[in-house]
Amino acid sequence: MIRFLTAGESHGPSLSVIIEGLPAGLPILSQDIENELSRRRLGYGRGPRMRFEKDAIRITGGIRHGRTLGSPVAIEIANTEWPKWEKEMSAAPGKTEKPLTQPRPGHADLAGMQKYGFEDARDVLERASARETAARVAAGACAKALLSHIGVSILSHTIALGSISSNLSKRPLPQDLETVDSSSVRCFDPDLEQAMVTEIKQAAKVGDSLGGVAEVLAYGVPVGLGSHVHWDRKLDSLLAQALMSIQAIKAVSIGDGIEIASRRGSAAHDPINWDEETSSYERSSNNAGGIEGGISIGGLISARAYMKPLASLNRPVLKTVDTITKQETVSFKERTDVTAVPAMGVVAETMMALVLATEALRKFGGDSLAEFLANYNSYIKSLGVSSSKA
Repeated sequence: MIRFLTAGESHGPSLSVIIEGLPAGLPILSQDIENELSRRRLGYGRGPRMRFEKDAIRITGGIRHGRTLGSPVAIEIANTEWPKWEKEMSAAPGKTEKPLTQPRPGHADLAGMQKYGFEDARDVLERASARETAARVAAGACAKALLSHIGVSILSHTIALGSISSNLSKRPLPQDLETVDSSSVRCFDPDLEQAMVTEIKQAAKVGDSLGGVAEVLAYGVPVGLGSHVHWDRKLDSLLAQALMSIQAIKAVSIGDGIEIASRRGSAAHDPINWDEETSSYERSSNNAGGIEGGISIGGLISARAYMKPLASLNRPVLKTVDTITKQETVSFKERTDVTAVPAMGVVAETMMALVLATEALRKFGGDSLAEFLANYNSYIKSLGVSSSKA
């Protein structure tokens, strides 16, 4: 199974991630990781940092000559702004000259200060920052590489931004990824793209922020990932936790989960059919998002992540209390985006990939990629469906 651990602060010298559990012999190239990191910087409404940040990576362990060794993979992502922050974020003993004492409502600032006994909100916000997700995306690139060998493709798209939302009449397929990424808001519906951009411009004009919804799709997932036998083995619960862990996510829906709650049972569930041509079971709809009883049913898994508007505003108007004087004031201003929904979708892909890769390794096992694929093909053959991935 895959385990990963990230370290580092938003304006520290670098972010680091260690990924354990990848089988030996898995091809991993620095360029593939950098490509995924560049996708995380996409989206109209992002702050100026995204324009000059290049996310240069350095692989420091676990990979030799382009292939994993079976040992933990270590990746470092340098912070191009570190020279500006070297004094403020130094690990050496010292004290800041300008502590942040006007915590932002909706952020981890105040709760973190109270929990850890900090007097400066920067001790909290630097780690709570969504900049941490860059390290996750690097880990997710490795998970995606593993899943590609069993025919699983993952992509996301923006389905709502502010008050503008899509009716989901058509979902992107794996081959549509470039089209989605070429959209300024990563929306597959070209008719809504301009409306979303206009919404962002209007919010930016008054220094406000916007939330929204991204749908993440995993195509080609084999039947049998996850389990019904324990609460912490259910695939949908694992995905919900992973997606909810993304900064500013306040709700997660698997399939049509939210809408299903208001339907009758006769209209909520996916009819089961037998396909003679493929000798396999098929569902004529996908209301359950590709998961029943905590187990993948084979094919498409869909989930939606609901992101609240960012707590940092370019024109601070949210009332707060100064933690030193206890007087009413407005929250401090930290450089921020108008919206990060398009980028959040890429991070959601990462978290889904890490969960699916972990469950695939739990199901099929193997110390090497060759052993993993042999076990996978044997399992698929036992289902009566021929498959040979490489």
